Amino acid sequence: MVTKIYRSNLIVGLLLSLCLLPQIAQADATEDFHQLLDDHWEWNLKTNPLKATYLGDKRYNDRWPDLSLDALEKNNEQLKAYLKQLKAIDPSQLEGEDVISYQLFERKLSMEIEGFPFGWHFVPLDQRGGLQTENEQVEQLPFETVKDYENWLARMESFDVYADQTTALMQAGVDRGIVHSKVIMNRLPAQIRRQIVDEPEKSLFWKAFQTFPKDFTQEERDQLQARARKAIQTVIVPTFEEFERFFLETYYPACFDEVGFKQIPNGQEFYAYRARLYTTTDLTPQEIHDIGLSEVRRIRQEMEAIMKEVEFEGSFGEFLEYLRTDPKFYYEDPNELFQAVEAVCKRIDPQLVKLFKTLPRMPYGVRPIPESIAPDTTAAYYMGPAADGTRAGNYYFNTYKPDQRPIYTIEALSLHEAVPGHHLQIALAMELDDIPAFRRLGGYTAFIEGWGLYSESLGSDLGLYQDPYSRFGQLTYEMWRAIRLVVDTGMHSLDWTRDDAIQLFVENTAKSRLDIENEVDRYIAWPGQALAYKIGELKIQELRKRAETQLGDNFDIRDFHEAVLSHGAVTLDVLEGQIENYIASKKK
Repeated sequence: MVTKIYRSNLIVGLLLSLCLLPQIAQADATEDFHQLLDDHWEWNLKTNPLKATYLGDKRYNDRWPDLSLDALEKNNEQLKAYLKQLKAIDPSQLEGEDVISYQLFERKLSMEIEGFPFGWHFVPLDQRGGLQTENEQVEQLPFETVKDYENWLARMESFDVYADQTTALMQAGVDRGIVHSKVIMNRLPAQIRRQIVDEPEKSLFWKAFQTFPKDFTQEERDQLQARARKAIQTVIVPTFEEFERFFLETYYPACFDEVGFKQIPNGQEFYAYRARLYTTTDLTPQEIHDIGLSEVRRIRQEMEAIMKEVEFEGSFGEFLEYLRTDPKFYYEDPNELFQAVEAVCKRIDPQLVKLFKTLPRMPYGVRPIPESIAPDTTAAYYMGPAADGTRAGNYYFNTYKPDQRPIYTIEALSLHEAVPGHHLQIALAMELDDIPAFRRLGGYTAFIEGWGLYSESLGSDLGLYQDPYSRFGQLTYEMWRAIRLVVDTGMHSLDWTRDDAIQLFVENTAKSRLDIENEVDRYIAWPGQALAYKIGELKIQELRKRAETQLGDNFDIRDFHEAVLSHGAVTLDVLEGQIENYIASKKK
C-alpha cells in the first residue's frame, strides 16, 4: 500500500514538473534576456561616456571615450558577442514588451556590426560638431558640487589624449580615402581658431568657471579657477594649435573636391545600408528619390494654392523671393525673434490636452543656439532631458542673422522641436517604466523625426496656422523634408552636385540662402540621416488614415496618439503592428 502511494505521488510529481517546465523555460529566457540588456546597457555607457553625460549619468563625467582603433575594434567584437548571446535565447519564450525588445535589440546589434567595416568611424567630426566643439559639453554637465567641476577639469586635462586619438582616426581615414568633402570642411578652420586664445578667460572652456554655487568657499573657487587656467594654457590651447596644423596641412588637402558617398570605398553599398539604417525600411535610394519627387510635386500644388489665396500677382518664384526679402516677415532684433519663439510655445502648451491623453512630467525650456556654432548650424534643434530628471529638455533656436529667420515658419518649427514634437515624444518615452533602457533612452530616427514632422501637421488643431502665411510656413517645412529625399539620395547615390541640391531648394521653398546652404551641407556630412523624416511621417500619416477609415466614428485622435507613443520610438514595421493591434482592439 505504501509503495502504491509512493508511486502515485512520484507520478503526480513528475506530471507537475512536466507542466511547470514551459513556465521554468519562459522564466529562464526572460531572466537571461533582461540580464543581457542590462549588461549591454552598462557596457554602452562605459564605452560612451559622453552619451552617459547626456543622459545624466555622472559616473563617467571625468573621461572621454577611447577612440583608439584598437578600442573600436574591441567594441565591435563585443557587439558580436552580445549578438551571439541574444541568439542563444529562444524568442518564443518571451512575451509582452520583451517580444518587441528582442526584435529591436537584434536589429540594433546587427546593424551596428554590419556598418563597422565601412569605416565611417574614421570620420569623427564635421562642421556640426566634434573635437572643435567639445567645450559645449558644459551645456549637459551638472555644476553643483566641487566634484562636478573636478570632473570637467579631468576632461580638460586629458583633452590632448582624446585629440591625438581623433587625429589618428582622421589620418587613417586619409590613408583609406574615407574623408569628408572640402565644401563642408572649409568651415572648420574658423571653429578651431576660436579655441586658440591668448588668455584663459577668453577660452570657450572657461565658461564653467565664471560662476560657482553660493556655498563654495573662496578657496575652492580660487583652486578650481587656477587649475582651469593651467589646463587651458598647457593642454587645451597647445592641443588645438597642433590640431590646426594637422587639419590645414594634412587633412583638408586630402578631402574630396566633389560631394557624395559615391567617392569613398564601397560608397554605394554603404549609402544603401545607411538608407536602411535611418528609415528602418528596405527602400532603395532610387525608390526614396522617387518618393521625394512625388511629394515635392504634391506640396508645390498646395503652396501655389496659398499664393492664389493671398492674391499675389506674379510667378511662384517671385512669390518666394517676396517671402525671402520683405521686411515684414522678419525681425531685426535677435531678442525680439527669441521672444516670439517663446510666445508660440506658451500658446501651444495649454492646447495639448485636446490631442493627447498622456503628457510628459518633464518640462522643457527654450534657449538660443550658442553663438560659437550658430553660423554653421540649422534653424533649431532639441536636446533631451537627463534620464535622472536633473536637466529639463531644451529647444534651441538659432537667432543668428534674424533677418533670415522667417516669422511665418516659427510655429511649424516649434511644433516639431518642442511640443507635440520631440520633447513630448522623447520625454514620454523616458517615463515608460516597462521597457528597457535602450528603448526608453534611445530610438529610431524614422520614428523620432517622423513624429516631429507629423507634429507640424497638428498645428491647426492646436490653435496655430491662423493666417495663410503660417500655413505656407508649415508647407515650407514639409517641402523641406520632401526635398531632402531627393537631394540626399541625389548627391550620395546619383550624380547630383551641391549646386543642384541648392537650386531645388531655391525653386521650391522660401527658405533663406543661409538656411539652404547649411541644410545641404548637413546632408553632405550626415549621409542618409535626412531620409528618416519624410519616410517616417508618411508612415504615421498612412497609419492614421487606415485607423480613421476602419474605425469611422469610433476613431479618437487621442487614442491613436496614445497607441503611437506608448511603446517608445520603434522601427516603422513594429509601429505598424502596434497600430494594427490598436485598430483590432477598438473594433472589439
